[in-house]
Amino acid sequence: MTFAGKTLLITGASTGIGKAIAQKLLKQNCNLVLIARRVELISEYINQSQNIGSQSLVIKCDVSKKEEVAAAYELIKQKFGGVDIAILNSGIGRNVTVKTYNSKDAEDTFGANVFGIIYWVEKLLPDFLKKKSGVIAATSSLADNRGFSGSGFYCASKAAATIYLEGLRVELKPHNIKVITIRPGFVRTPMTDQNNFKMPLLMEPEKAAEIIISGIEKEKRVIQFPWQIYLATRIIGALPGRVYEWLAGKAKI
Repeated sequence: MTFAGKTLLITGASTGIGKAIAQKLLKQNCNLVLIARRVELISEYINQSQNIGSQSLVIKCDVSKKEEVAAAYELIKQKFGGVDIAILNSGIGRNVTVKTYNSKDAEDTFGANVFGIIYWVEKLLPDFLKKKSGVIAATSSLADNRGFSGSGFYCASKAAATIYLEGLRVELKPHNIKVITIRPGFVRTPMTDQNNFKMPLLMEPEKAAEIIISGIEKEKRVIQFPWQIYLATRIIGALPGRVYEWLAGKAKI
């Protein structure tokens, strides 16, 4: 797969992985649609970028709000006619313990991490099905395999995203529409900067962007990294519930 001449949508493009992906793709010959709530941050790095080879459209949009997604898609169609590759990267994560338990945090987390994908897929699908092509690459997490202490809302939302994308991949394969699940480990972003626990093999967003872009170009079904964390999550995921809960309680994970 090549990005040349294609229109790419990137949500969560203001910071972190989304920003790093956008900065790399700005130098390619493609059309970029960059979505975020804080569009001033996008304009800032576009203005600082050199050797820009792409056209860009910056849209302010909260992906957890269905009406804003619908309005954003109309702007995209007016400017570029549609989307070829959607990188649905928006997401949030909050440490919520039983002492700070708040359903609003759950609503916000599922709004961005799950419905932020669903609402975009709803708008993209009719056009993708009509032209029998398209790529949906959405970000889940390697934390989708168990319920980690203090991250129940986040882990549950990522598990929901992973399972949803898997079902979508099976259903859309006969229509020549590719669905790619992105499962990163710890990446240095404003979200992970708030974590108060050790994050092994913390990766810089630029490196994560390289892996993701390469994985999309190779049309991988699942892009998961780093391999050490992936292997660890497979082992943790295979543990019997009683054993995992005992270890998690000891390690406070």
